[in-house]
Amino acid sequence: MLRVPLTAAQLDAALAQAAKDGWSALEFLHRLITDQAGQRRERSTARRIHEAYFAELKTLASFDWDFNAKAIRRVHIEELATGDFIRRRQNLVLAGHSGVGKSFLVQAIGQAACVQGHRVRYITSAALLQNLTAGLADRTLPERVRYYARFELLIIDEFGFDRIERSEAPHAASLLYKIMDARSQKVSTALVTNIDFEAWGEYLGDPPLAMAFLDRLVDGAIILKITGRSYRAHRAVQPAAPANLPE
Repeated sequence: MLRVPLTAAQLDAALAQAAKDGWSALEFLHRLITDQAGQRRERSTARRIHEAYFAELKTLASFDWDFNAKAIRRVHIEELATGDFIRRRQNLVLAGHSGVGKSFLVQAIGQAACVQGHRVRYITSAALLQNLTAGLADRTLPERVRYYARFELLIIDEFGFDRIERSEAPHAASLLYKIMDARSQKVSTALVTNIDFEAWGEYLGDPPLAMAFLDRLVDGAIILKITGRSYRAHRAVQPAAPANLPE
């Protein structure tokens, strides 16, 4: 009835050990189900991480905190990884130039949220708008909006990283507004962008709706503007100097 995968032999062994060592009823129960509960928790966590569709499985433990130590305050990121902002239903905006580690950090925060039991969904801005645009075509937009509205943390990555949003989704501002309106004040949304807030209206092609989307996103939100050097540029392999050829 409790769905604890415990065999009769395991129960008998636990009873025998309890009688031998004089366990209390509480200690017996604890020892009986702790391993099973831990395994169930691990399976639930793995399922939430799988259903989040992260592009990369990264943890804060593997982040290079020294590279941009002045630009990225570790204590702030680790505070976000506790999930308190999700429980407070706050939004999160990570803004900054490409390559400074925003995507890494937001996915690590999202993975930590999965471990804590939160339902998380990761998606790029382009993929989200492509999916919602398809909903306009087959008249399933309301169902798709409800799908994205149900996650406790929705991570929208790569907003503004290229022009695919405007070129393939002429209704981008309207579609993003629908998502934010469905989630506003109810659950948390994290957005990663490399364009300034002032440019969102021009970028999405509908300044009033873009500003309405922005207002709902930043209302009471945690905003981190990350500067610093690009990790990708730093890791790029420099071509070796050509060897001197004999005359």
